[in-house]
Amino acid sequence: MKSTRLRTLGKHGESIAAEYLKNKGYTILETNWHSSYGEIDLVASQAGVITFIEVKTRASKSFGPPEVSITPRKLEHMRNSAEYYMAEHPGITNEWRIDAIAIQLQTGNLPPLIEHFENVVS
Repeated sequence: MKSTRLRTLGKHGESIAAEYLKNKGYTILETNWHSSYGEIDLVASQAGVITFIEVKTRASKSFGPPEVSITPRKLEHMRNSAEYYMAEHPGITNEWRIDAIAIQLQTGNLPPLIEHFENVVS
């Protein structure tokens, strides 16, 4: 079970990612969407494509960049969850993909570093 500090860090990162996506023209459809396969942090749409997004946030560089913590198993669960979501929402679109957003928080008043990896599951 995650500690309160890690949950708070994760929620903060998800808020940063949602704002980043909105600034890029995405519409946020769901946050923390759950299926029997697991949770998807953000579900968004842009230009007729549904995007399922895993957000990873790090407050320090001690454990490497945020994206290294996205495991093949997590990606498999995301694919299953995405397929379930699409089956539950017929007719919205046939196009979808899975992205990852890595957020590295900075010290002081520096803005976070954000990397958006598109289509991480083929």
